[in-house]
Amino acid sequence: MATFTYVGETKQGKKITKTVEVNDRFEVYDIARQEGNTVISVTESSQYSWSNILNTKRIEALISRVKEDELVMVTRNLGSMLAAGLALSRALSVIERQTKNPRLKIVVNDVRERVNKGSTFHDALSAHPKEFNDLYIAMVTAGEESGNLSVTLQTLSKQMQQTSALKKKIKGAMIYPSIVIAILIGIGYLMMIFVMPAITDTFREMDMDLPATTQLLMNISDFMVTYTLLSVAGLVGFVALVIFFLRTYIGKRFSSYVIPRLPMIGLLAKEVNAARSARTLSSLLSSGVDVIRAILITRDVVQNLYYKDILSEVAKRVEKGTPLSEVFIERDDLYPVLVGEMILVGEETGNISNMLKELAEFYEEEVSQKTKDLSTIIEPILMVVIGGTVGFFAIAMLSPIYSITEGI
Repeated sequence: MATFTYVGETKQGKKITKTVEVNDRFEVYDIARQEGNTVISVTESSQYSWSNILNTKRIEALISRVKEDELVMVTRNLGSMLAAGLALSRALSVIERQTKNPRLKIVVNDVRERVNKGSTFHDALSAHPKEFNDLYIAMVTAGEESGNLSVTLQTLSKQMQQTSALKKKIKGAMIYPSIVIAILIGIGYLMMIFVMPAITDTFREMDMDLPATTQLLMNISDFMVTYTLLSVAGLVGFVALVIFFLRTYIGKRFSSYVIPRLPMIGLLAKEVNAARSARTLSSLLSSGVDVIRAILITRDVVQNLYYKDILSEVAKRVEKGTPLSEVFIERDDLYPVLVGEMILVGEETGNISNMLKELAEFYEEEVSQKTKDLSTIIEPILMVVIGGTVGFFAIAMLSPIYSITEGI
């Protein structure tokens, strides 16, 4: 594809300059005509010109990413415009002009061009898997096949908004303890380098037997003072190693097994996965996606590997004629009991998608309330941890001083 810049006029007589990537200059006129513009002149940009290489918009598009909130807004607006009677190509053109994100602008432009060339909407979206996941494409496919794309997009935007809100609540609950722990580590590190040496020098001059805790702190302090850069690199390396481990298959297995079984956090994790599974299944089934494919897409949406295994088992057994609720009822160690029972009721009444929607809303509300309570619970725990750390340090330092006082 080549890059062309055309100068033209809108229907209102306003002059515009626009850059597009197309196969030839004839497509420039087609695009301008579809957008309601008149072309005055067209120039082709050289692929290897300095202006292209140093094009800030191109650089911004490469380094930027499409945020969840932006994708929610695009989906909602697109659904509203289609419901109002606008053609898909025209609606995409409006979205392209509205967005400020350079990456999203390029993506929407490419989708619009593919649609103009006769591609289906879901095929055009499939060319950008980083921005549009399997859930998004599956629901759009179902919407196109049923001829009800506008309603599907509005349903999808609500589902994405609820998922995004859930993530934000969980992240918000973890910010406070993360900051406190980081500050605690920083203060401890500074004390070991700048405060401990002055105290340890005094103890060494007295040439006295020291408690094991005091000797341990002195040894750690000596190492950190002597090898400051190495100790910093070691701390950073340890954190990086933990992160790397958690991203490996074994690490993911480990965290997937441990997190749902932790006190307090475990119940929250189970309810988050229940809400996400129910919300995704409900959206897909209500959009007309077949049950097996809906289950497999839901499996790809959840992050915990053990929940993925459960949903894979659900898909296999449903394909053999087993009721959807059966596996959920059996696996009440990970899915709350209510999940299987509600799905069973939905099967009996023939209204599974609505039952799953109510289930998702219930657990999303539960998670919202628990994240608020989590901050209240974490505060005293952090105080105990901080108090224990300070107490250990104080005892290790005061014990030798008391021994000196008794000797005097």
